[in-house]
Amino acid sequence: MIKIVVGGQIDKKEVAKMVEEHAGDKAEVVVKSDLDAAMSLKNNEADYYLGACNTGGGGALAMAIAMIGRKNTSTVSMPGNIMSDEKIAEEVQAGKRAFGFTAQHKDKVIPVIIREILKKEE
Repeated sequence: MIKIVVGGQIDKKEVAKMVEEHAGDKAEVVVKSDLDAAMSLKNNEADYYLGACNTGGGGALAMAIAMIGRKNTSTVSMPGNIMSDEKIAEEVQAGKRAFGFTAQHKDKVIPVIIREILKKEE
């Protein structure tokens, strides 16, 4: 089963609920503090991390970047700038494990991220 941790500075419960809805029974979703979520990735206790904040990359991804390195993370949205579905898919398929986005874009990016994770993990 895929293990997904949810961190970030805002909307953790809403992000987790959306991830659960899109992943169904194919993923275990756990809400954690940013530090605990990032440590779960580093220690391979979790496969993926999703986090929301106001900027998409700061509070959402700071701990993940520190723990697993920038090359393993992706800011898929920032204020006024959302990656295309195709670009998000490329980031997942390229092996990125942590995804940050602005809370107001969660409805657009979470379905794409989860769809691509499920395809990758089949």
